[in-house]
Amino acid sequence: MKEIIYYPGCTLKNTAKNFEDSAIACAEALGFKLRELEDWYCCGTVYSLTSDDLMHHIATVRNLLRVQEEGEERLTTLCAMCYNTIKRSSKRINENEDDREKINSFMYEEENDYQGNVDIIHYLEILRDEIGFDKIKEKVEKPLKNLKLAPYYGCLLLRPLEVAIDNPDSPSILEDLITVMGAEVVYFPFKNECCGAYETVSEVDFVVERARNIIGNAIRNEADALLVSCPLCAFNLDNRQKNVSLKYPDFEGIPVLYFTEALALALGLDPEVCHFDLHYQSIEELVKEIEQ
Repeated sequence: MKEIIYYPGCTLKNTAKNFEDSAIACAEALGFKLRELEDWYCCGTVYSLTSDDLMHHIATVRNLLRVQEEGEERLTTLCAMCYNTIKRSSKRINENEDDREKINSFMYEEENDYQGNVDIIHYLEILRDEIGFDKIKEKVEKPLKNLKLAPYYGCLLLRPLEVAIDNPDSPSILEDLITVMGAEVVYFPFKNECCGAYETVSEVDFVVERARNIIGNAIRNEADALLVSCPLCAFNLDNRQKNVSLKYPDFEGIPVLYFTEALALALGLDPEVCHFDLHYQSIEELVKEIEQ
């Protein structure tokens, strides 16, 4: 079975175990294996926008160096935040020899120099470009019939352009995946709106308004659930529905699923790999719909 080296990141080892476990199970069902990168570090979480700030790229480069030490030249991620941070840092360090030399000078003396040869790909790109949606369709055992799903990209899979996995203005990768899973794609103009990101820490009211607008738009377009690829987006659009309901008693929420959870159900995998108990909004009715 083909192995692809995989960077989980911090959240997938904690509150987003449903994302990690469903992704690993889907990979094996589709004929490849995710092999976790050994001795990985936090990605740094946010890409530094300051041109002379190399220190905030060290965490990323240490991960890239671990990949190089394992004899690999690419690394895949699930979390959109991790993808964006690592992809942008790797692009800068890979393409800029002076930055790479400075970064290497910060490393431990016993470590090898990073050569700038590791590429970053997102799990969705593997599904689209290597497995192929036609092949995935052949593997679907329980089509998600009668389900209307709204694809939500957020910011970090599509911006900036140099690291986007799809057309930033008119992406279709999630729509294509929804289609091959047998569900109906919901027209969703808020699919690349920001969820509020880390403002959820200090500006909850702002995130509440973002969540209400995004989810409200999906509901008005008759979506049964949102599909996401970011634990932070998942928190702001799922868990924060509690805060939305407290502020707006007439608010009606909907479930928020990682795309790998929906794929696991479509492939006929054991729902246990999805850890549905980790969701704020219940997934029970959706699962019943699929089973029927």
